[in-house]
Amino acid sequence: MLHKILIVEDDPNLLEVLKYNLQKENYEVITATDGEQGLEVALNRSPDLIILDIMLPKMDGFEVCRILRRKITAPVLMLTAKTDETDKVVGLELGADDYVTKPFSMRELLARVRAMLRRVQITETLSSAEKPLHIGDVEVDIERHRASLKGSVLELTPKEFDLLAFLAKNRGLVFSREKLLEKVWGYDYAGDSRTVDVHIRWLRQKIEPDPANPRLLITVRGAGYKLEG
Repeated sequence: MLHKILIVEDDPNLLEVLKYNLQKENYEVITATDGEQGLEVALNRSPDLIILDIMLPKMDGFEVCRILRRKITAPVLMLTAKTDETDKVVGLELGADDYVTKPFSMRELLARVRAMLRRVQITETLSSAEKPLHIGDVEVDIERHRASLKGSVLELTPKEFDLLAFLAKNRGLVFSREKLLEKVWGYDYAGDSRTVDVHIRWLRQKIEPDPANPRLLITVRGAGYKLEG
């Protein structure tokens, strides 16, 4: 299968470097040079993955990501020139699945792209054999790639769904942040544990009646997280 990747980047030199290296890996590459164009191309061309710069003309990457998450499920890899943790957290909370800070090695970026696409393939392959899982009032329908709370569909990012589905399939088991990075984000994921914490916090806001006092998505001090109910 030839995966289609959309790059939204206004730096022409970086755009060409990214395009060249991704095409060498046998990906189909489409491009956009500002936020508005990137949003339009993403909605019309249905890419399998989106590489999205934060600092873009016309519409920044945060706004593009926020709108995309309401309409499509393709994973988003954000590029940022800033090392400020706030930018990374904001991007993740808006629905980005991963981020890379400039300057970055092309080897690292390609590894993350492969890991993200692999997770999508694994989810699609397994979905046909899975039955809906129930944890309290939450239903996780692997086949339809959909979760609901008391019958109302939850608006989850792809990575939020992957994390919820993994914990649901392993209900009651405790997983460390590092193990969740390995199992949900991919074996060659090079991120840090704060990515897990952000997604856990965001999931709690969507599935817990009182996110500050979770009853389903539990923190086990010194060990990690588990889903029970």
